[in-house]
Amino acid sequence: MKFLDLAKVTIRSGSGGGGAVSFRREKYVEFGGPDGGNGGRGGDVIVEAVAGLNTLIDFRYQQHFFAKNGQHGMGRQRTGKDGDDITLKVPVGTQIMDEDGETILFDLTEVGQKVVIAKGGNGGFGNLYFKSSTNQAPRRANAGLAGVEREIWLNLKLIADVGLLGLPNAGKSTFLGETTNASPKIADYAFTTLYPSLGVAQVDDDQFVIADIPGLIEGAHEGRGIGDRFLGHIERCSVLLHIIDGTSESIGQDYHTVMQELEAYGGGLVDKPRVTVLNKIDELDEDDLSFALGALRSATGGQLVLAMSGGTGEGTADVLRSLVKQIELVHAQDREAPKWQP
Repeated sequence: MKFLDLAKVTIRSGSGGGGAVSFRREKYVEFGGPDGGNGGRGGDVIVEAVAGLNTLIDFRYQQHFFAKNGQHGMGRQRTGKDGDDITLKVPVGTQIMDEDGETILFDLTEVGQKVVIAKGGNGGFGNLYFKSSTNQAPRRANAGLAGVEREIWLNLKLIADVGLLGLPNAGKSTFLGETTNASPKIADYAFTTLYPSLGVAQVDDDQFVIADIPGLIEGAHEGRGIGDRFLGHIERCSVLLHIIDGTSESIGQDYHTVMQELEAYGGGLVDKPRVTVLNKIDELDEDDLSFALGALRSATGGQLVLAMSGGTGEGTADVLRSLVKQIELVHAQDREAPKWQP
């Protein structure tokens, strides 16, 4: 399945049906009178977050979504039928943005969450509604209210516990394939990963979701390589896992390159809890491993650095356990944070 995380669609709610102008005309009935019914209400446009979707690809093939109009009122006091609603099913984590592409209208972060983004027009009143003691035979009725037509953007930001960071070929996809149920593409060339992917990892009795995004290079925030637009998929992550290629000749520079791109992107990514890991240690002897770990610790300012081999699995369990601890700390802080009350 192709991946699509941004789509522009046109929506229109249904217009209300017009009210009817009608009078009773029955044989042997002495008094007639108005009996025009009201028009039906137009359908709403609804967006619902559902499970089982992780892309907006459906909106590449259909960009127009129109709810049904309400039926006009009829004689004999018959109200028109309401128009059918239309529901757009989107993945969890989808933001609904205004036409400018910047103003966030709704953020769907839970399965089953629904929002009405365009309400249908009310139906018009029939002439029966206007009957009064001073106007026994009104000949007026209201037209239904028009529906709302607008263009909106759907912007998907995947929801995961851990987001993978690193330069191309740092071994992120290998790690994801080794530790989760995902089957990412793995090859010996840059930008093997072209689209974000998710996998569920388990260590001991804990499970969590990992998101992999295409690798970053220097200047990604200016559009170099694949750019940095996929960084939006790790904005919601609790913890970041920064993977460094242990066979690189510029380990410190590799680390700083990614950190500079995070800072240039913004969104608070540079301040998120982070676990830094030296990868591909199976290709290093003891002296090279010691040198690489020292270079990476120096680049991080003395922070804790773990070592692993995504290909052989060595050290990956310790990395997963470290991620679990960080996730639990973040969740504990969220629970302790004061909640806003109206």
